[in-house]
Amino acid sequence: MDSRLNAFLDRAEAVLARLEPLLPTPRVAIDWERCLAARWHREGYGGYLQPLEVSLDLRLDDLLGVDRQREQLARNTRQFVDGLPANHALLWGARGTGKSSLVRALLAEHAGAGLRLIEIERDHLADLPRVVEQLAKLPQRFVLFCDDLSFEAGEGDYRVLKSVLDGSLERAPDNVLLYATSNRRHLVPEKESDNENWQRVDGELHPAEAVEDKIALSDRFGLWLSFYPFTQEHFLAVVRHWIGVMAKNAGLSWDWDEALEKEAIRWALGRGNRNGRCAYQFARHWVGLQLLDAQA
Repeated sequence: MDSRLNAFLDRAEAVLARLEPLLPTPRVAIDWERCLAARWHREGYGGYLQPLEVSLDLRLDDLLGVDRQREQLARNTRQFVDGLPANHALLWGARGTGKSSLVRALLAEHAGAGLRLIEIERDHLADLPRVVEQLAKLPQRFVLFCDDLSFEAGEGDYRVLKSVLDGSLERAPDNVLLYATSNRRHLVPEKESDNENWQRVDGELHPAEAVEDKIALSDRFGLWLSFYPFTQEHFLAVVRHWIGVMAKNAGLSWDWDEALEKEAIRWALGRGNRNGRCAYQFARHWVGLQLLDAQA
């Protein structure tokens, strides 16, 4: 009898060892006093918040040339952190112009006052009610952050999302706000054919239903902020800023001159864009190269 029991226990242990990797990992409750950010992960029919390690070294002063956008979103965020009415925000415009960086800089600015950031992917926005439910009774203030929220031609998901946003955001607790970034103002492609059925009634233009349907999604956001492509002067100012920051941290002595300016311009031309991301990458390249030469 003992041998049969031992054999059964051995088989049971072997089966459990094979099943264990397939079982969900036990989730530990997040300590929001210490954790500043998390990411929503979908799992089966539900999901969970995974704590993130975030750096708070990006400051609002590091974002140059977007003073109006920075001030408006900072003011909206201050209202939110102070428990005052605030709007969900859509940051749209050219890539690499500081949209996501602005949201992360605001976390660094207000983390001490209880602001927390939760990243959620576009495809997981249908889980908003589950996320909001977990945050409703907490004392911290949570910005749900969806980066690159947009839809391609033929995708009907935006209609589902529109309904979810209506229900989730209108009934959201006071400690939850949604910030999203997009390269499109209305989040979905706008075609010339959408305007073919506009009607003129009593001298006024009435947009077709297709246009109204697409615009309705971005209307869920009370604050729209536009980000535009950098001029060359703006790009070079950002390059100088980041070289100055990195050189200071590395103890590197440097001077801005015509040769360095031309090198930065060639770098941007080689990548086909002038934006903050490109300026930051050039600064890393140039400072790293100077430090490497100094070691030789």
